[in-house]
Amino acid sequence: MPAARPHIEPRLVPTADSVVVKEIYLSLQGESSHAGLLCAFIRLTGCHLRCTYCDSEFSFHGGARRKNADVIEEIKALRTPRVEITGGEPLLQPGVYPLMQSLLDEGFTVLLETSGAIDVRLVPPAVHKIVDMKTPSSGEAARNDLRNFASMNANDELKFVIGSREDYDWSKALIAEHRLAEKPFALLFSTVFEKLHPRELAEWTIEDRLSVRFQLQMHKYLWEPNARGV
Repeated sequence: MPAARPHIEPRLVPTADSVVVKEIYLSLQGESSHAGLLCAFIRLTGCHLRCTYCDSEFSFHGGARRKNADVIEEIKALRTPRVEITGGEPLLQPGVYPLMQSLLDEGFTVLLETSGAIDVRLVPPAVHKIVDMKTPSSGEAARNDLRNFASMNANDELKFVIGSREDYDWSKALIAEHRLAEKPFALLFSTVFEKLHPRELAEWTIEDRLSVRFQLQMHKYLWEPNARGV
């Protein structure tokens, strides 16, 4: 587990009323228990990890700083009740916390896609947190913040992206060690696209009778795997 670090109350940060946005777009939610549903996406700039299988490296740099109020108005114009904040790693930006709360206050269902390397305890409880556990093939497994297991609630989902049998065995062992199947949040298994055939993961999961939700990244089958704005 990473060493403890100080938390700064987001509202005390000068940039808490704005975020650096890479793109905003409308699409279908491609994974999680919300898969297949119409969803607006806010992709924020920046990430402190460099996963080997990253499919959004374009979000590491660039974008434009925008006031949260302006972002919310653009989301309203997309006319969908569901919005996901993703990245990069959105929790690196102090302004994302009040942005999430403001979206909730406006009546949106809010999803957050986060790397699992930052404790999510400051995220508003009503947000649906999709927390990505970094498996060994990511190259970033040492960065997982296991405090998240205590910070997640029944709204949330813990995602394992699996690229090898080693990743699968590691994930299975972690679930057993921390008794994650008994937690209130859901467990998701998916493959690294074009690295491990989904059938293999499905068969391993069935053989071991794991209490997880097997999923495909729907958007990568509908569009190009690394397409922007989908």
